[in-house]
Amino acid sequence: MTNDQSKGGVGDGWVGRYLEDFEVGDVYRYPNGRTVTETDNSMFTHLTMNTNPLHFDAELAKDTKWERILVNSTFTLALVVGMSVTDVSQNAMANLGWEEVKLPNPVFIGDTLYCETEVLSKRESNTYPEAGIVSVRTRGINQDGKVVIDLKRSVMVYKRDSAPGRDRFPTVDE
Repeated sequence: MTNDQSKGGVGDGWVGRYLEDFEVGDVYRYPNGRTVTETDNSMFTHLTMNTNPLHFDAELAKDTKWERILVNSTFTLALVVGMSVTDVSQNAMANLGWEEVKLPNPVFIGDTLYCETEVLSKRESNTYPEAGIVSVRTRGINQDGKVVIDLKRSVMVYKRDSAPGRDRFPTVDE
């Protein structure tokens, strides 16, 4: 994870956190917002066979409380968890579960979502000596500062010396 490029050397890009890198109480904020498009919502809704017309029928949606298409909540879950991967589960052995998923505010097409994750706990695995279990709370926040999703997630994360795929960058044949 060190990078000696400032001294003229070659360093790795961000490779994610290993078990040793997590500290309870740390908060990671994903730096890029992601604007939800009509295509995102439509494709995800139809790929998952969600038949609620509130996610794809603009005329019906006009007659609802929202007066417009509501973004599929499982897309919101997938997007926010995906945004957290670089900080939380880039080096995961497995996702163990999502708990207490709450959706306090709706997401609409055109909303831009941001993600922050707080480390709640960390421990060594009793079953896999090469890994440990990290529990986090992840929140998706829209452009207006409203929380649109709040969940707890547990991930089994490799220890640095046990992670597969390290040093995979190919040797350049010159």
